[in-house]
Amino acid sequence: MMNRKMMRQAQQLQNRLAKVQQELEELTVQGSAGGGVVRVTMNGKQEVSEVIIEPEAAEDIDLLQDLVAAAVNDASARTQQLAAEKMGEVTGGLNIPGLT
Repeated sequence: MMNRKMMRQAQQLQNRLAKVQQELEELTVQGSAGGGVVRVTMNGKQEVSEVIIEPEAAEDIDLLQDLVAAAVNDASARTQQLAAEKMGEVTGGLNIPGLT
């Protein structure tokens, strides 16, 4: 049985987590590949909002496809890292399934 103090702390943690999740959704990150010839901007929900391809990257379609995939993967990894860091700040290192 939880006492009032524990319930209040749980509610505060839940509120902080909700705030961090909202902040993450509003953030953007940029991933890149090929030394920056392909850049992808992604939000915290891992939705791609922009793809920039420098003209020299378009000379080899197979390479371009690989670079776009790599840039998307880079941006995705950055959003996951950012989410883990932000959630870690709130949870104090607690491993709470489903939060990151």
